Amino acid sequence: MSFVQRRRFLWILFLMGLALLAVAANATTLSRLRFEELVNQATAVARLRCIGAESRWENREIWTETRFEIVELNKGLLPGVISVRVLGGRIGSLHSRIDGVPAFRPGEEAYVFLWGHEGEPFRVLGWSQGTFRIARDPRTGMERVTQDSAAAPLFDPQTRRFRHGGIRNLPLAIFQLKLRKALEDKAP
Repeated sequence: MSFVQRRRFLWILFLMGLALLAVAANATTLSRLRFEELVNQATAVARLRCIGAESRWENREIWTETRFEIVELNKGLLPGVISVRVLGGRIGSLHSRIDGVPAFRPGEEAYVFLWGHEGEPFRVLGWSQGTFRIARDPRTGMERVTQDSAAAPLFDPQTRRFRHGGIRNLPLAIFQLKLRKALEDKAP
């Protein structure tokens, strides 16, 4: 390898290292929120049914506003239909996906822990941590709940390690009891 080829190779390695450093610097790490923390910090908690979504450009980023109808309200005050705004989405053939940000499909139901201010679209508290998908077994009709973050490693500030956790495949009735207890424990 000639001196010029070696120098070019080292510059390429250097630039690739800078690019990787830039990507790592922009990464997002979510701290694990316990279920009780989600309940306490949420402005509203509800079982929602997705009725549609629309993505649009805003400040050179794609944002998606998803519309939901309220199936069951557990905390807060919500109108019959709400909008939830998340970063990412699809416009034409361009798809922007942010790890940990939930995306919803029309007809899908989930318990969602929301936060927001009056007059603005809601946000999902803790992103994937505040989203609990509901799946119905077609054979038995039994509904089960799985937290979006159950498969993702989240940082636990107490142990200072990444770990998996969350709610997986929990029968709906047990999830509702857990939610009701957390709401009662929060009450003054």
